[in-house]
Amino acid sequence: MQKMLMGAVAALVLVAPTANAANIVETAKGAGVFNTLLTAATAAGLATPLAESGPFTVFAPTDEAFSKLPEGTVESLLKPENKDQLAAILSYHVLPRKLTSNMLPHKEIHVKTIKAGGDRFLTVLKSRRGVTVDGAKVVDADIAADNGVIHVIDKVMLPSS
Repeated sequence: MQKMLMGAVAALVLVAPTANAANIVETAKGAGVFNTLLTAATAAGLATPLAESGPFTVFAPTDEAFSKLPEGTVESLLKPENKDQLAAILSYHVLPRKLTSNMLPHKEIHVKTIKAGGDRFLTVLKSRRGVTVDGAKVVDADIAADNGVIHVIDKVMLPSS
């Protein structure tokens, strides 16, 4: 699955023109591995802002990452009555600025997300072994979009509050 993910993302990056023609949502759609994330972003009311505003950095869990959540979690979060909880989880994956991997120091830093209230900071660690964000491994970095950048991660990050 990892090879298929990397192939899909690599194909997306190779096809995308240098002067990006796609926003974050369009770029994610083109990759074909973020269907659950896109469905959730739409249900939470975040898809339009991610398409029309920015710049943003999105730490994007793949469909495979969402499948690692306990059974029924995604379905429950997609219910209209859980929209606020879903929005809080998804906004925890988004920074209100563009942050590329070459901007990261080789140490632990804390970055502020767009999540309102509670746990709003992600712990980002860049080391010889790669980059992790709140324990999620960045498996592909710096996928450019017109209004920001996407970093592919291997798990869904859950804010503590």
